Amino acid sequence: MQKKKVILIFLGILAMLNILAWIAVLDLSGQKFLEVTFFDVGQGDSSFIETPNGFQILIDGGPSSKVLEKLGKKMPFWDRSIDLIISSHPDPDHLLGLIDVSKNYKVGAVVTNGTVSSRPEFLEFKNLLEKNKVPLIVLKKNNQILIGENLYFKILAPLEDFEGREVADFNSSSIVAKMGYYKSAFLFMGDTPKSVEEDLVLEDGALLDSDVLKVAHHGSKTAKSEIFYETVSPKFAIIQVGLNNQYGHPHQEVLEALAKYGIYTMRTDQEGDIKIISDGENLKILSNNKTF
Repeated sequence: MQKKKVILIFLGILAMLNILAWIAVLDLSGQKFLEVTFFDVGQGDSSFIETPNGFQILIDGGPSSKVLEKLGKKMPFWDRSIDLIISSHPDPDHLLGLIDVSKNYKVGAVVTNGTVSSRPEFLEFKNLLEKNKVPLIVLKKNNQILIGENLYFKILAPLEDFEGREVADFNSSSIVAKMGYYKSAFLFMGDTPKSVEEDLVLEDGALLDSDVLKVAHHGSKTAKSEIFYETVSPKFAIIQVGLNNQYGHPHQEVLEALAKYGIYTMRTDQEGDIKIISDGENLKILSNNKTF
């Protein structure tokens, strides 16, 4: 009888240890991080963000429906909604994929720079938003989006008001957004040209400091500003670019300038999708070819 009692006590202890072990596993698996994935969508931009509280943000959609394949791998099959889309500017290599996303996902709201266009892809996207009653929000310099605890987007550009305007070059109207999460920061540049980068240094130099820079305009030399790279001083630069693209992006001068300032550069044409995980201070990088 005594032996049986000892065995029961021992099994009880094991059971308690097992429960504690599961609690530890659940705590670890439930730990939340900020995840930013720079999609490889060819010659175009598309980035997916999932916040620690599960809020999902898509910045641009790339040049085709390939973004649907990417979202299908990132999101569970039953999740057919995206909380927020940020359309940096209405050039096709950023906008076309958003049309497909809007047809296949319920979108909570769309942020734009306010520009308008007579291009068919812009009109189709606008009509889809109206049909689906998706709120359209125009954000301007110094506006902020607060998402959860200690997570925000600050709009640093466009530097002028483009609401309701159609312009010859949409690149200069690109939304530049800094996303901050505790001590980590990501800077999304759209297709911002060199002139705007240099104006940002003059106007908002102290605000530019970031850990991760999404390099403007796929690494085009028209968007290369060394003083800008020096001011941002990122640890990592991400170039979203298509393999063997006809434009020769990224330009060698851009790669050399980034290297000059000790910025570790990764490219979607070489690495595939690039995921960066932040706990608010430390970053972990994962791609098809590297993890560090």
